[in-house]
Amino acid sequence: MTRQDETAAPPPQGRARRIAIFGAGISGLASAWRVRERDPDATIEIWERNDRVGGVIGTRVRDGFLCELSVDNFITTVPEGVELCKALGLQDELMSTNHRFRRTFVVRNRRLYPLPDGFMTMAPTKLYPMLTTPLLTPIGKLRCGLELLLPRRRSEDEESLAAFAQRRLGKEAFERIIEPLVGGIYGGDASKLSLQATLPRFAEMERKDRSLIWAMKKSQRSAKRIKREEESGARYSFFITLRSGMQTLPERLADVVGREAIRTSRAVAKVERVGDKWRAIDSQGRAAIFDAVLFATDTAAASEALRDAAPEVAQLYGQTDRTGVAIVHLAYRESQIRRPVQGMGFVVPTSEGNGVIAGSFSSHKYPTRAPAGTTLLRVFVGGARAPEMVELPESELISRVESETRALLDVSGDPIMVDVARFPHAMPQYYVGRLAWRADLSRALSKYPTLALAGSALDGVGLPACVKSGYDAADRLLDALRSYEG
Repeated sequence: MTRQDETAAPPPQGRARRIAIFGAGISGLASAWRVRERDPDATIEIWERNDRVGGVIGTRVRDGFLCELSVDNFITTVPEGVELCKALGLQDELMSTNHRFRRTFVVRNRRLYPLPDGFMTMAPTKLYPMLTTPLLTPIGKLRCGLELLLPRRRSEDEESLAAFAQRRLGKEAFERIIEPLVGGIYGGDASKLSLQATLPRFAEMERKDRSLIWAMKKSQRSAKRIKREEESGARYSFFITLRSGMQTLPERLADVVGREAIRTSRAVAKVERVGDKWRAIDSQGRAAIFDAVLFATDTAAASEALRDAAPEVAQLYGQTDRTGVAIVHLAYRESQIRRPVQGMGFVVPTSEGNGVIAGSFSSHKYPTRAPAGTTLLRVFVGGARAPEMVELPESELISRVESETRALLDVSGDPIMVDVARFPHAMPQYYVGRLAWRADLSRALSKYPTLALAGSALDGVGLPACVKSGYDAADRLLDALRSYEG
């Protein structure tokens, strides 16, 4: 059968440029928003392989419980997420975490212990809570305190999170506190994850201040001073969400960008170079010509589609390692939980050996997530520590998660609602060597000015980082097209 191009002829002089965006997740939709902002006359066409927008972001309401299928909030210290919500008129939807429950727990021997007050991902800001925590032995506490005296590392080579944390704070603090915190964020293997690519702030602290503890205390004093100087203080907490659910954001973006530009259930299979343009071919053999193309799909799909047209880019982008995760929502009546927790969630060390990465109490973080008198719990399993759990039959997966929940919270009876979401190979892993890989990818992309990539595999896994990735990709294409026009 002869393939027909939907748009075969080159655009006449002065006609709006045609830009294809593959993927209608948050990165793809953010890039479309940016194009609309900068060049309202551009013609955008978005191909999305699924039957809805949002990518991994999704919200499901069941029996009055609001279940977030993946991300349930986003950080406010990276501005792109908050600013986008405000620009879309969603500021009244933004909701801070419940200050009454701003506490995290760590699992040890199937019991929950409070994270030492002031511990921030990789280092403490307060010494007394570290001296009194039952999570560490006296020797572990002493080794952690010696961090104040250790010299700085001289080498500028990339270092794994595990190597850095153990070098600065000791093996015990790493295994019992730092590793579960990092695992809760990335779902990865800390012995492979690059410190400089994931948490560069801590490498910079050591370089500049030598001691992480000293640097963190300095940072805390500075933050308090800035807060005192502000007239009204911070408006939002460290993490915020959308009252109606995270799916509200991609849906609003799709409305503003224009639903008519979005082709759901259409997946890109291949792109080809045609002169200075691109021919995009979908999985059904339909083709269209574009002046520029932007991939906001997963790395495997992008790599396959670019294999012939941009082989260097395809080869590098396809090297991205990923892990999968499953999220199990369990709802209980408050009376069923005989060991209630006054906190937002917990993290689990790999040494516990149960495949659980972390859990959060959605109804504690955001009270509107569950009916009165009930508790909604989100449990994350799988990741690099137990990839097989993502593939378990649903009944077995639920049974294993229920068993762990019952032990931690002393739960009686069955949950009154259960929901399961799976995301195999959805979490990119920033392993050691990542910085060199990123530089190589940028060099390979420089040969194709009208090709751009966006998404969590590049420069950050959080929602604001993905929004920024979409903006940067759109800017790259628009600047290239403008330079062609003189």
